[in-house]
Amino acid sequence: MHSKDNNKTNNFVQGLRPFSNSIPKSLKKHLKKGGYNYSNIIDNWTKIVSHKVSSSCYPITVKMGKEMRNGTLVLNVIHGKELEVEYEKKQIIDKINSFFGYNCINEIKLKIVQEKVKTDSHKTSKIKDFSKVKERIEKIKNQNLKNSLSNLIKAFNEKN
Repeated sequence: MHSKDNNKTNNFVQGLRPFSNSIPKSLKKHLKKGGYNYSNIIDNWTKIVSHKVSSSCYPITVKMGKEMRNGTLVLNVIHGKELEVEYEKKQIIDKINSFFGYNCINEIKLKIVQEKVKTDSHKTSKIKDFSKVKERIEKIKNQNLKNSLSNLIKAFNEKN
């Protein structure tokens, strides 16, 4: 009778397994693609580059070469600041490589984006004409719902 090697089992001392066996496969794939480097660059972006550069651009992806070397960093650059970042490319590459201790990034590509518009999310909408709302509430047949909506309008008016 022939024996098959389908059941490959490794004997580990006292049930201990290598750390690499406990990492999920999807996470291993990202680590191999340079996800660790990308997260480090994101976390330490303002520390790595100057505040002037970090306010003009931010990293969006890192495409790594073989053996985690000679990668390409893609930066989103605010429209109008691309020339400043273009001049700083070599310094950014040098700073990132010195941060990691090896030639992690070889090239930087720029993507121009429009500046983000800051919105105030704490603003509440104001209802100027409550007569239309009250008319609609009067048309509701369910008395409990009518009372709840009336109380809501009263509370809203008191707050504003």
